[in-house]
Amino acid sequence: MIFVGSDGPEYTVDATVGDSVMTAAVKNGVPGIVAECGGNQSCATCHVWVREEFASLVGPPGEMEEDLLDLAVAERRDTSRLSCQIRVTQELAGLTVEIPPEQP
Repeated sequence: MIFVGSDGPEYTVDATVGDSVMTAAVKNGVPGIVAECGGNQSCATCHVWVREEFASLVGPPGEMEEDLLDLAVAERRDTSRLSCQIRVTQELAGLTVEIPPEQP
């Protein structure tokens, strides 16, 4: 899995199937994924932009996630997701997400 920082650096991490993308970021010390609520879907501090080529594999956000994304500090894009709501699967090998610059 690859996280692209807002100022350009890329962080390649190993992720465990079944974990969330947020958990993989936190376990590996990826800067910019604040994860303030610990993955309880009550903040938007793990907001990421999923790269277009992975958007259909990741799928759209749910209703509650949509509401939180509307409140996110960073720019909302068509591929915006909360990384706590994306489960790591074998199909997502190589998943690349960008970290917005305005995470609180």
